[in-house]
Amino acid sequence: MGPSGSGKSTLMHILAGLDRPTSGTVTLDGIELGTLDDKALTLLRREKVGFIFQTFNLLPILDARENILLPLSIAGRSVDQAWFDQLIDAVGIGDRLHHRPAQLSGGQQQRVAVARALVSRPAVVFADEPTGNLDSAASGEVLELLRRAVDDLGQTVVMVTHDAHAAAHANRLIVLADGRIVRDGAALDTDGILDLMKSLS
Repeated sequence: MGPSGSGKSTLMHILAGLDRPTSGTVTLDGIELGTLDDKALTLLRREKVGFIFQTFNLLPILDARENILLPLSIAGRSVDQAWFDQLIDAVGIGDRLHHRPAQLSGGQQQRVAVARALVSRPAVVFADEPTGNLDSAASGEVLELLRRAVDDLGQTVVMVTHDAHAAAHANRLIVLADGRIVRDGAALDTDGILDLMKSLS
């Protein structure tokens, strides 16, 4: 968390290997990203990173199932049907798999995006304001889904958010201001996070 311009997106891009740090190192699943060339970085992101964006980024010509399986298609990997079935059950869109994005609500589209991020069993999922375009009900469903991905599926999720309620779902809360970490510790409840953010502004 942190105010606009505090460095949240920059940090996420560096952690995901999209940007290179000017100093320091980034190690993802035991691999130091600074040692990789662009091709190796692309392969690492394909194999070990999942992304969830606030704008969903689903392809309109593909149905939900095809959108979810897109990372595997691009990587030339076969579908682990048992894992796919478990994911579909977890995100609760089994009856919408053959619908295109335009036929889905915002919450359903984000569920598809969450399943797509998890289908390749990445080492880490980066979620950039994943509830930013959702109403409170859909937002709550997606946050519960991410929480279940951590608790039940053993997934690591790094989320950037302005939303104190969303941040309260985390285990750890890091707050940035002017490109520096000003708080790193256990997550708080929503009221505690709101109070903390007020004290830092």
